[in-house]
Parts: sequence; C-alpha cells; structure tokens
Amino acid sequence: MTRGLLQAEDVEVVGAVDRVAAGADIGTLNGLQPAGVAVSEDLPSVLAKVRPQVMVDFTVAAVAITNARVAVAAGVSPVIGTTGISLEQLDELHQLCEARQVGAVVAPNFSLGAILMMHFARQAARYFPRAEIIEMHHEQKLDAPSGTALKTAELMAAEIEAGGAPPAAAEKAAGARGAAYRGLAVHSVRLPGAVAHQEVICGGQGQLLTIRHDTISREAFLPGLLLAVRQVLQLKGVVYGLENLLAL
Repeated sequence: MTRGLLQAEDVEVVGAVDRVAAGADIGTLNGLQPAGVAVSEDLPSVLAKVRPQVMVDFTVAAVAITNARVAVAAGVSPVIGTTGISLEQLDELHQLCEARQVGAVVAPNFSLGAILMMHFARQAARYFPRAEIIEMHHEQKLDAPSGTALKTAELMAAEIEAGGAPPAAAEKAAGARGAAYRGLAVHSVRLPGAVAHQEVICGGQGQLLTIRHDTISREAFLPGLLLAVRQVLQLKGVVYGLENLLAL
C-alpha cells in the first residue's frame, strides 16, 4: 500500500511510522528510489515535525484508535483500514473529529470490488429467503469472522428487516455451521496462500445465486485507499465504510 501511495502523482508521503523498520528509508523499503523519508518509531513526533494533512493506518484496532486520537488532536485526518473497531470507539472518534473540524474514514475493506460485492448482496437479500456467507483469508488474520463478512451480514439483515420480515434463523450444528450473525450463517476459513476472498450464496425456490469476490493481491486496496485519502479532507466527522464515498 505504501508503494502505491509513493507512486501516486497527487499524494506526497512525508512521514512513516513502524517499530520494526525504524530508521530505514520508506522508498527503499518498497523497492523504489530513496524517498528521503526515514521511518520513525514515534507517531506524535512525526506529526509535529512534518504536519501532514492525512494519516493512513493499517495496524490493528487497539492501536489504530489510539493513533487516530493522536492524529485528530493534531488536526490530521485519519484514514483507517482496520477491522475490530467498536461502535463506541467510532462514536468517540466522530465526536473528536467534529470538535477539531476534521474528517476521518474507517473502512473494513478498501477494495472497490468487495464494496460492490456487498452492495449486490444487499440487493439480493430482498428477493431470497436464505443466504450464507463464506469468507477466506490468510492464516495470520486475527479476527474471525472478518470485518467485511460482518459488514455484509449487517447490510443484508438491515435490508431484510426493512422489508418487514426477520431473517430466517440459520440452523446450528455445533462445530459445523460457523457462526449465526443476525440470522445469517457466516463461515470463516484461514489458510496459507489466501489473501482475501468472500462469497455470498443466496438460496430460493429452485435456484442459487452466488456473489463472489477474490482479492489476489493487496494492490486491490489501492484505488479505494486513494479515493479515501482524496475525499477525507472534505469531511467533518467519521465516515464508516467506503461505500459511503461512492455513488451506489
């Protein structure tokens, strides 16, 4: 992701924070020419020194929300690509952003294809009585189900409930049926070789509809990330979900 930001014509990378790579040049780390930006271990000092407009964070939830507080206090707009941030933390961040008159984007997934997959699944939920979600990620992913799977289930359940019918209860057989979330069965797979994959299978009388998205490279996240970086400066408060920046 950093490589893509370094190569974007309208984005200037002015600072970088990472405990492991501290001291290295961010360009060299990404296989490019030296960028003249040394990686630091200390976020507050970097923000104070280079005064960026936007901070991009792909850490984990506990660290990301702490980093976001520091950024907003410095008048910097955070763009966060991390799952696991609670509604209470989002509300806190929204209030901090409004107080400082800055924007923030928090997105469980920056892949435009994944956003469209969720959009189509939400539409399909109006017309099919049952659906299940299967998501597969690399074995090092900590959370299960993924934030994208939970977001998909939320969108589909909201669509079903808006139509006046509660989601059909997913049958539960211990150890075999994944997790039931708002009436939708969600199955998580963690395997080496996978990146990020999800399919939604909708079932109705005499038919199945499968909506699938496969991320085969992390480059898939770059167009959505750049969209968020470019638009966050126009916001005041938190926008949760990349779909809210798209005309869907």
